[in-house]
Amino acid sequence: MNMKYVIIVPDGAADNPQSCFGGKTVIEAAATPNMDKIAMDGRQGICRTVPTGMTPGSDVAMMSVLGYDPAKNYTGRAPIEAVAQDIPLGPQDWVFRCNLVTTADEKMVDHSAGHISTKEAGALIGELAKAIALDTVSLHTGVSYRHLCVIKGHDFSKVVTCPPHDFIGEKLSKILPKGKNSEFLNTLIAKSVQLFENHPINKVRRDLGENPVTTIWLWGQGQKAGMERFEKKYGKKGAAITAVDLVRGLAKLIGFDLISVPGATGYVDTNYAGKGEAAIEALDKYDVVLVHIEAPDEASHSGNLHHKKQAIEAIDKFIVGPVYEAIQTFKHYRILVMPDHPTPVEERCHIGGPVPFAMAGHGIKRVLNAKPFCERNSFESGFEIRNGPDMMEYFIQP
Repeated sequence: MNMKYVIIVPDGAADNPQSCFGGKTVIEAAATPNMDKIAMDGRQGICRTVPTGMTPGSDVAMMSVLGYDPAKNYTGRAPIEAVAQDIPLGPQDWVFRCNLVTTADEKMVDHSAGHISTKEAGALIGELAKAIALDTVSLHTGVSYRHLCVIKGHDFSKVVTCPPHDFIGEKLSKILPKGKNSEFLNTLIAKSVQLFENHPINKVRRDLGENPVTTIWLWGQGQKAGMERFEKKYGKKGAAITAVDLVRGLAKLIGFDLISVPGATGYVDTNYAGKGEAAIEALDKYDVVLVHIEAPDEASHSGNLHHKKQAIEAIDKFIVGPVYEAIQTFKHYRILVMPDHPTPVEERCHIGGPVPFAMAGHGIKRVLNAKPFCERNSFESGFEIRNGPDMMEYFIQP
């Protein structure tokens, strides 16, 4: 059977009831007729994408979404992003995510330094690399605030680091790297503080009322990653559409082709329509098409309910709707809409609870008394996939 599959991931879309929306969640408050249609044409339920005891990051959660057990495959976030950037890692190398962040009054203020542009970020990272001037340390520019740092000659297996987006408002003394060899990391961080303090780029950003880059932040460390190919594991050829290196890296690790979309930013201003159009075109060539949209998660980390609502509505209108209509032109198809993890706006960080999902298509029996898609209705459906990686097996079964 020649089945077509689409997985749409509105990153971090799941949330809690909000008083400003009359007790509704953001998904409930948003206009999502197409997600509702999928839920009512097929079924909805909940899925636990983050195994007990693991940090609820998108790295872990997206690994589950793609059908891989994080407990067996996870080696850290940064190694996955290194794959996306084609950065070769030796067996003794350690790679860290290197955010450009804003701190003030000895606290973490902004994990993205005001979503700094890639051009500005590249200039700062380049100058920091020259200032560090060590053969054992290399810095690699990514997109906006997201970069990588590769370090040779040190063992960081006992180091504890903290994701900056999960500790907004926290004292730096509590969240700086700790453990064996952490002093080396903190020296690099201190060097960046010295360099960035009076940097011309920051002067301009301050004059414009934008958050300056006060320091780098090292976290998400790990060593070289490796995963089984999706086509070998599930017998399907896949492609991914995403603007963030984390998902690009996971896609490359499992053998998915990457489809680039002009104007895809990984933020609320991303090219939603372009992603939808690219997914529709990809259906002719691939069995499985993954569409990942970072915007709801970024809005949550910024504590902006209305941006999150706008992002979810744009995903529904420009991606879910057109893709659902297009995939129905195939004789056999399935479509799944599922956040990777909840990111409550009031907490501004990821949590490890179950996420709602909606799926429809060939062999997915429509439930009686079907209801619109939202967290509440998904929980009340009685349908739960307790082990996240099992979702893929369930979704692609003939």
